[in-house]
Amino acid sequence: MDRKESIKTLLLGSASLPFISRFSPGNESAARKGSAVSVKSQWSRMPEMNWAGPSFWGNRLQDWEVTGGRLMCNVSGPNRTLHFLTHQLGENGFFSTQVEADLQRQTGEDRDYIGFRLGARGRFEDYRSAAVFGEGLDAGVTATGALFIGKDDLSDETVEVDQPLRLLVNYQEGTLTLTVFNRESDQQLSSVSSSVDASDLSGNIALVSHFPSVKEGKQPSVRFSDWQLAGEGVDSHPDQGYGPICFAQYTLHDHCVKLTAQLAPVERVEGHQVELQVDEGQGWKTRQTATVDPLSRTVHFRLEDWTSEESVPYRILLRLPLKDGEETFHYEGTIARNPVDDPKVKTAVFSCNADHGFPNNEIVEHVPKHEPDMAVFLGDQFYESHGGFGIQTDPLEKSSLDFLRKWYMFGWSYRDIFRHIPCAIIPDDHDVYHGNVWGAGGKDAPTDKGWGYVAQDQGGYKMPPEWVNMVQRAQTSHLPDAYDPTPVKQGIGVYYTDWNYGGISFAIIEDRKFKSAPQNVLPREAKVTNGFIQNRDFNIREYYDVDAELLGERQLSFLEHWSADWSNGVNMKAVLSQTNFCTVATLPEGSIIDQIVPRLEIPERGTYVEGDAPTTDMDSNGWPQKGRDKALQLIRKSFAFHIAGDQHLASVVQYGVDEHRDAGFAFAGPALNNVWPRRWWPQVDKDHRSLLGRPKNTGDFEDGFGNKMTVLAVANPVQTNREPEIIYDRSTGYGIVTFDKKERTIQIECWPRYVDPESNPGGQYDGWPLVVHQEDNYGRRAAAWLPEVRVEGMENPVVEVHNEESGELEYALRIAGSLFKPKVFSADGRYSLRVGDPDRDEWQTVENIRPGENQDQIVCAFTGSA
Repeated sequence: MDRKESIKTLLLGSASLPFISRFSPGNESAARKGSAVSVKSQWSRMPEMNWAGPSFWGNRLQDWEVTGGRLMCNVSGPNRTLHFLTHQLGENGFFSTQVEADLQRQTGEDRDYIGFRLGARGRFEDYRSAAVFGEGLDAGVTATGALFIGKDDLSDETVEVDQPLRLLVNYQEGTLTLTVFNRESDQQLSSVSSSVDASDLSGNIALVSHFPSVKEGKQPSVRFSDWQLAGEGVDSHPDQGYGPICFAQYTLHDHCVKLTAQLAPVERVEGHQVELQVDEGQGWKTRQTATVDPLSRTVHFRLEDWTSEESVPYRILLRLPLKDGEETFHYEGTIARNPVDDPKVKTAVFSCNADHGFPNNEIVEHVPKHEPDMAVFLGDQFYESHGGFGIQTDPLEKSSLDFLRKWYMFGWSYRDIFRHIPCAIIPDDHDVYHGNVWGAGGKDAPTDKGWGYVAQDQGGYKMPPEWVNMVQRAQTSHLPDAYDPTPVKQGIGVYYTDWNYGGISFAIIEDRKFKSAPQNVLPREAKVTNGFIQNRDFNIREYYDVDAELLGERQLSFLEHWSADWSNGVNMKAVLSQTNFCTVATLPEGSIIDQIVPRLEIPERGTYVEGDAPTTDMDSNGWPQKGRDKALQLIRKSFAFHIAGDQHLASVVQYGVDEHRDAGFAFAGPALNNVWPRRWWPQVDKDHRSLLGRPKNTGDFEDGFGNKMTVLAVANPVQTNREPEIIYDRSTGYGIVTFDKKERTIQIECWPRYVDPESNPGGQYDGWPLVVHQEDNYGRRAAAWLPEVRVEGMENPVVEVHNEESGELEYALRIAGSLFKPKVFSADGRYSLRVGDPDRDEWQTVENIRPGENQDQIVCAFTGSA
């Protein structure tokens, strides 16, 4: 029997077809090349669900569902594809594939068709890139019944498409043959052949439903069943399946592990069960059991009284009833040892993840080489354009699946970064389908007059509250409990909180949800569009006292409490938020909106762009200025460092409130993938003083709102002579922030995504690394000093400085060692000191201290303490 007959026997002799692949790709043997592979879809085993199974990726997720044991494309539209993940076509050998098809949409248009996509390849040599963006050779039958191999080569012969069809493709010795059968009678209806080079077929293989004549039809286009693939030219990679447990993220805070597992849409399967298991040395033990949330498709677990001082493996186990029995699936990770006793805690910083670099292999390869203790993803985990097709905003069920496809792509890229370490994830505007979002306390943003600027400029959320809560459940339900969980308007939940890990306390704030919409609070003559003032004669600096919220009173109260709270052994503090408290960005002078940013020319390295001016982009936390100053005045009281995302322009600045450098430092990390390459090219005169040894765009500046800021480093887009330019010329990458608890310093690193930190340890962006001291995060100059404090019998105590006249806390700090000389900001004031340990509730208070009156050392002696 020759090869062609052998493969025909494999595919047509269905009674003897070996089922190498069952529903779980993990049941197949290891990847093989060069030997005959045979695989068959398992939709007949599957109950009703909006998912094709772990061996497949559907574009879009909401367009493919298993119903009645078959796979249906439930819409009519262009370029709907379903890719095999666990099997690809190689460059050598023959293959054959067939599928049963029932056309559901009769359009009578030659450009509409169903069939196969062969040799699909994406932007990068990765099956995931091909699964999302892959183009290849399409072969099939049009809605008029014409057979084709290649979209522009229709056969003269036609078949009736309103009958049960079976499409069979064979490839043998350079010839690709498509044959169409009536599957019930097994009668051959027509056949067409074409010469094709084997290298053109190497890549993904997919099913296609392509109906470009239908703008977006809700009527199903086709039902597929019994997809089979076999031959020596098929490569098998069972480990490439994705789902039904896609990824998981967790935090550990105050002896409580909160873990959220993200599942595929299996929530409709009756009797499913999800378990969290841990192995503390005696094998896997189930700690909790749950079912899948029906909208976010997440499962949330909470382990109280977590006391392990070592890293502990965990796994998520799913028991999924199928039509012929139950099958189990696993996803494994590690609950890492809390580095509370380590001298340093290293944080990997990410934000702004467009799909240009998907699946972002170089990021996932390079970041673990830094050995971070934790990771933070600070917003825009995806963009509306992620994976193509734009967004679907209704109905709720479809729009939730639309979100999940983009969210699954995020996890598909980055899950191995946070599989074994804890992470914080917070949503930003694009995560909730906004270009910009001014949450206005959670109000509804009416979309009856348009979806874009006209809606979001009114403030609030365009998507329904159930959908917003679904996004927040998927991205933030693993965070420590909210400080005040009271929902805002429309019942939208909140998540602002503190996270203590490794001796570092992170305040996680929501700088979008409570923020006023500028159009609603500024005078009408400002003519605000998308956060930009269109009236060139309107001076925003004159509206410092405008009645506008930034963080809102609730979050300010939280920050006030957090700044004073040094319990649980906290040594240092940091704030995590979506964006920074100033606007480090310039545009060509006279620009009144930033739509031109993606079209601005990227300069050559070493070029200083002339003619720019600072922007007044009210999407940043530089506006409203008064709210910005209130927040910074609270944050600096705890000497906290600020880490932010959103800006698409990596920078390190020191904030100023009343004068330059009187507040803390902030690192806005680079974008993972940059759709909006902002830049900082301020024009400076001869009197400007840049920082020593640094470019002239460093030093003391005011942003467009008049906020004081000192720029220490900025990573402007430059030409790198790397391809693709859209990734590498836009200053993409990630940050590494290391908190040294012994030296009380913060080291800030900023890495291009293409640099291997092991082979090129000096390859950071120009201006990095930077090191700042903890106490520099309250840079306000001392007007006077109180006597030195010496503490006996207590290691690294907390020192609080209170202003007795105002009754306010000036600042609080856990000092390193036993000596501390407090600075104060009025030479005429009266102060009190509170010194002790909040965890043991041991304190000593010294009152009525005046600067300069008695400079003898203040001794606070504790007994019974080491």
